[in-house]
Amino acid sequence: MAKKPAEVAAMFDSVADSYDRTNDLLSFGQDRLWRRKVLKAVNPQTGQTVLDLAAGTGSSSIVFARPGVKVIASDFSVGMLDVGRRRHPELEFVYADATALPFKDSSVDKVTISFGLRNVVDPNQALAEMYRVLKPGGVVVICEFSHLRAPVIGGLYRWYLRHVLPGLSKLIAKNKGAYDYLAESIEAWPKQEVLVNWLTKAGFSSATYKNLSLGIVAIHTAKKAAI
Repeated sequence: MAKKPAEVAAMFDSVADSYDRTNDLLSFGQDRLWRRKVLKAVNPQTGQTVLDLAAGTGSSSIVFARPGVKVIASDFSVGMLDVGRRRHPELEFVYADATALPFKDSSVDKVTISFGLRNVVDPNQALAEMYRVLKPGGVVVICEFSHLRAPVIGGLYRWYLRHVLPGLSKLIAKNKGAYDYLAESIEAWPKQEVLVNWLTKAGFSSATYKNLSLGIVAIHTAKKAAI
């Protein structure tokens, strides 16, 4: 599936105001559970800087905002960033393309991205950029839609993506096309082991993953070796 950055950004601009509410409805509230798991994996500590890529309106970033933790919420959708600045003025929002991050080498302690890597035109370049900006010993945490292991349940999930999700999105979403794209991008995304290999090729060590909701979502973690 071809991903044109300007078109993807415009699509997210068009759903910015209702994006969080719609996702909560379409995931039947599971997105809250997934965010808690990401928070546990990131484990932000006092004195650290956490860079949240594809942060959208900041709903994924605000969970990291603890005393002494600097949180940078970045996205390439101006519309999402505008909504985020209104909702979460306590966060720092930065316009950023994940394939060319505007941050210095070895400048952040943790990098995380939730449900955004599959939207990037070149995921491997994005992983290389994450590695570059991480400090030695830093951790990357990627939460992304993935693939169920059980054939029967997997078949039912694909049926939901292809037939139920479009109908629901037509009823509750402002831009039905955005959620048609969501279903297509999930099915096109590679399996869990492929992302492990991508992380390793980018230079990360100890790359691993944990399935959530039977594999509908997977959290990948990896480290940048300490000097």
